[in-house]
Amino acid sequence: MNVVEMRNITKRFGKFTANDQINLAVKQGEIHALLGENGAGKSTLMNILFGLYQADEGEVWIKEQKVEIDDPTIANRLGIGMVHQHFMLVEPFTVTENIILGDERTSGKIDFRQAEKRIQELSDRYKLRVDPRAKVADISVGMQQRVEILKTLYRGADTLIFDEPTAVLTPQEIEELTEIMRGLVREEKTIIFITHKLKEIMRTADRCTVIRRGKVMDTVNIHETDEKKLAALMVGREVSFDLSKQKAQPGKSVLQIDQLVVKGTDNSNVVDGLSLDVKAGEIVGIAGVDGNGQSELIEALARFRAIESGTIRVKDQVINSFKPRKMTGLGFGHIPEDRQKRGLVLDFTVSENMILQTYYLPPFKKGLSIQYAKADQFARDLISEYDVRTQDEHTLARSLSGGNQQKVIIARELSREPELLIAAQPTRGMDVGAIEFIHRRIIDHRDKGGAVLLFSLELDEVLKLSDRLAVIYEGKIQGWVNPQTVTEEELGYLMAGGQNVVAKEETESENPI
Repeated sequence: MNVVEMRNITKRFGKFTANDQINLAVKQGEIHALLGENGAGKSTLMNILFGLYQADEGEVWIKEQKVEIDDPTIANRLGIGMVHQHFMLVEPFTVTENIILGDERTSGKIDFRQAEKRIQELSDRYKLRVDPRAKVADISVGMQQRVEILKTLYRGADTLIFDEPTAVLTPQEIEELTEIMRGLVREEKTIIFITHKLKEIMRTADRCTVIRRGKVMDTVNIHETDEKKLAALMVGREVSFDLSKQKAQPGKSVLQIDQLVVKGTDNSNVVDGLSLDVKAGEIVGIAGVDGNGQSELIEALARFRAIESGTIRVKDQVINSFKPRKMTGLGFGHIPEDRQKRGLVLDFTVSENMILQTYYLPPFKKGLSIQYAKADQFARDLISEYDVRTQDEHTLARSLSGGNQQKVIIARELSREPELLIAAQPTRGMDVGAIEFIHRRIIDHRDKGGAVLLFSLELDEVLKLSDRLAVIYEGKIQGWVNPQTVTEEELGYLMAGGQNVVAKEETESENPI
């Protein structure tokens, strides 16, 4: 039986058609993937199913009954829950308080003890391992996602929608989420999940519907397809999974970090005596399990976080006390880990976001005013060059899909041709075609003499792009490896805190710290 049918769904935003006569059928007890490029219309379609948007045309059928879903409350009553890409949790509240928020089933005093008991039972049943009394601010991103899953189960969801569920998770958390999804299906739940990651689809899904530019291309059984076929359906052309590049030609040192110490929120040394250097014309990658000081190191380099001791030099200038704008003037570019918190002003237009780093410079500044016509033309050029899927340059950044928000940041940063680029999770939330394009742009930037320090939790990405690769563990460089020859086992051993003597001996002479 089909638990969800969406028939001839069309949704327009002004002149832009996000969904164009889409048909989708989801069977009881399956994991059904929605695959498509950034801005293809996947999230729009699921927001219609969840009642956040209303379709301009078409019908929704739930368990063979035609329904009108005007808001998420109705969706909940129909057994539909949604775990959003950007979690909707109140950080100072406990897990229990977040889960019952908006669903307090009482006319008087809230029975927190009963709610905690029920949440604990659901957590145990579905092996989510969530503490109902923990504060959301104190738990990991992966655990916050489990809270969102519990929230849907608490409201009685039989069909769960996951929007880009692995976009902010570590590899270990992704494996755990996969097991959770399989466990939910064993308990007769149905899952629809939106993703760009072909490997996840092949490993997890039963069927996959591919959407391109608002239209359904096909629905396929996973055991009858492969990654290359799915990629071609998604982007309309053959996609290369290999990344060819010339050998790096490193020049002068652009970034030098010497014995850097950075404190965390608990006053411990999260970056603990770390040293490395990055030269012009090379990509230095940083690999490591999330939470080993990467975020704090990035924030220190971008001058968002104070330095306890040690020095950071950019082009031989000590920048320990610099402000972020002074870093920009020094030729510093930054693709941040969190695009919404650090990379964009969500209520600014695409055009305004494109000039965030340069609005006070010619040609955008004239006297005390901004030349908006020039900013708009600049934005239109970058929108075309980077294939940003948007109505126009005046669209608010918050209206774009996550992958297209990422394209705006990357276009802005690379267009300035920075001498030093800090790239943190540069392709997070992007489709395979966009990843191929961005990887090529980063390599082109290196070939023009740019220095790149790359942070990525995607081991494939960091191995493909890096000319030199350092492994970070507990705030220190654990070792250097050759990304062309290192095995996953050797890399995993270093990432877990092991010592790789062979890798150190091979690279010591060419990687002086």
